[in-house]
Amino acid sequence: MVILIDTNVILDIFLKREPYKTNSELILTKCADRQITGYLAAHSIPNLFYILRKEYSRQERRKIIRNLCCIFRISDLNLDKILSAVDNEDFSDFEDCLQEECAVNVMADYIVTRNPGDFARSRVKIIEPEEFVALLQRS
Repeated sequence: MVILIDTNVILDIFLKREPYKTNSELILTKCADRQITGYLAAHSIPNLFYILRKEYSRQERRKIIRNLCCIFRISDLNLDKILSAVDNEDFSDFEDCLQEECAVNVMADYIVTRNPGDFARSRVKIIEPEEFVALLQRS
């Protein structure tokens, strides 16, 4: 199974957001154990580095990013994806549209996000972390 993980799911882990942290950590572990192929969109990396600055030092954030890059594959951004997102009027948030473009490109089965409403017109199935963990437990 291939998933693209939205930035907010990773933030749940590192910002220790309860009650979401546990499911997000389980998904990260499944990706780290290679039971699932996990992707992050390339633009999630600088976003994470920036958002985590209030809680983590520069050195700690570098280590976090390095570790994430060992666990997840990275779906790159290129001109075609950016222009496709610019032209896509199905999304009100450009960043979410880029997430969807990256998910389409890697043929993800799901985008795992805590903001499913932001992806109402996504070409890739949307699933919240709690639902995804339940799906894994049924498999």
